[in-house]
Amino acid sequence: MPSSLHTFYEDKITFYSGQIQTVQKRLSLIAWLRLIVFAGLALIIYQLIKTGFPNAILCVALLLLFIFSGLVGLASRYKDRRSLLEKLLYVNTNELGVLKNELNGFEDGKNFLSQESYLDDLDIFGTRSLFHMLNRTTTSHGRDRLASLLKQSLLSPEEIKKYQEAVRILAKQADERQALLAEGLLNQEKEGNLHSLADWLESPARLIRKKWVLISRWILVLYNTSCLMAWAITDNYRPLLIGILAGWIITALFSGYIAEQHAQLSKKNGILEQYLSILWLFRKVDAGESAVLRTMKGETGLACLAIRRLAKLSTFFDQSLNFLIGFFLNNLFLYNLNCVIALEKWKEAHKKSFPAWIDLVGNIECLNSFSTFAFNNPHYAYPIPLSDGKSFIGAVQMAHPLIAAEDRVPNDFSIGRNERLILVTGSNMSGKTTFLRTAGVNLLLAQCGAPVCAGSFSFTPMQVLSSLRVSDSLQERTSYFMAELKKLRQIIDRLQSGQPALVLVDEILRGTNSEDKTHGSEQFIHKLLQYHCLSLFATHDLSLSTLETESAGAVSNYCFESVIENGELHFNYQLQRGVARNRNASFLMEKMGII
Repeated sequence: MPSSLHTFYEDKITFYSGQIQTVQKRLSLIAWLRLIVFAGLALIIYQLIKTGFPNAILCVALLLLFIFSGLVGLASRYKDRRSLLEKLLYVNTNELGVLKNELNGFEDGKNFLSQESYLDDLDIFGTRSLFHMLNRTTTSHGRDRLASLLKQSLLSPEEIKKYQEAVRILAKQADERQALLAEGLLNQEKEGNLHSLADWLESPARLIRKKWVLISRWILVLYNTSCLMAWAITDNYRPLLIGILAGWIITALFSGYIAEQHAQLSKKNGILEQYLSILWLFRKVDAGESAVLRTMKGETGLACLAIRRLAKLSTFFDQSLNFLIGFFLNNLFLYNLNCVIALEKWKEAHKKSFPAWIDLVGNIECLNSFSTFAFNNPHYAYPIPLSDGKSFIGAVQMAHPLIAAEDRVPNDFSIGRNERLILVTGSNMSGKTTFLRTAGVNLLLAQCGAPVCAGSFSFTPMQVLSSLRVSDSLQERTSYFMAELKKLRQIIDRLQSGQPALVLVDEILRGTNSEDKTHGSEQFIHKLLQYHCLSLFATHDLSLSTLETESAGAVSNYCFESVIENGELHFNYQLQRGVARNRNASFLMEKMGII
């Protein structure tokens, strides 16, 4: 962990803490000024009531009222500034904690976890998972996009290179990245999300299709306005009652529809403002030579204008919940009806583009997550995607990114040039399974356009298939053995598509006798060699090592060996050629007095 990164975040924390203190002092000063102005205003009002309304005193009262209103507005702006600074302070405090191997304060994505594919095997979701390490999203669309990319990574070398370039360029823009994150945190979808708008966008517009409604609403507004003026002049309010009654009748005809529209759009303003702020701030990002960033920035212009308009309309619609506004404006000017008409016009103009704009916010947050990961790990290497058609993975000093830097033991590794399947033997705790996970996680990161935990890494894009962690299920009446067979069946089914794959298998067929296990393992290995895949096969069964001779050029033996020194068992976690020979189980049982 480079000390410069620690210094960077510590300096940011000191800066934002100081800024918050400055803003807080100004807020305290404004509060005292408001109190003084209010007291002066109250005293002047008392004098006005007591002595009449001299013009000089009245002017002073109006001036104080103007000053008080200005102080209220100024306090509101400073409070907004303080909230933003507090989020920026949180962002930097969280990043410093992550560097110290503390838990990331953002969601861990456990709701995305399933037993399918490699998600559980490679710790993709859940506490201290890959998603948890990467996640810097504040919207549901951002989380969904990040989870989707980890579930289905990029498989085109060209797309991977383009995304890499975007990550590389955005990673350098720390202030812009943190501003995006802080603005998103200000709201964080506290009152729901925008998924419910999908139904509203798909629902047909009713009011703008009825010309009589569009005409009568303006006639009624003009009529009621005239009646109000006439009432003020003649003191005759009866014509106004006729207009109000007509408004009630028109509104009643569509009351159910108006209520339905309000239910779909109620309290969406804050969320829309959150998405709008992310899009607006992204316009300030320097796209450099990145085609991905340029395309994304090009889509933000119209999106900002349209979403700002929708946010305002949503706010206007919510104003009808205020009794006074709702009562007077609805009775006199058909307020709710006009709000729905304006919303229908917006929907007709933008309903096809809106889903793409919201997805754009998700893509921005996902890219921001990977860029923050890249910034926090400057010693990681950007991998080189290959497109020569022959499956290959080659890494130098590759380690697991979820293991603390001081505990990692890197290994050099390659597969695809001299062999297509590597048998990895070794005792328990020697590092076999961790090595398999290391290869899978780094390949997944590489195919998301992110840097990987290695000195160098080159690869052919491929799907990841695994059977590392198997659980039985009482609810589904599935035994451990049957659950494992289902996983193996899924691997074969996916391989039959012909798409290249990296297969990770750890100690299969544990629930049967040793002879059956050896035979089944051999047959499964021969089956894997029939498909377009590279395989890492971890096992305790040393008899499988003969496959290196039987399938020369296709299978190689590697191992993690334990070392017994001075009566103690040690592991160096170094991958080496050959077959593991040390019997650490017997040694430990004897040491513990079991045998």
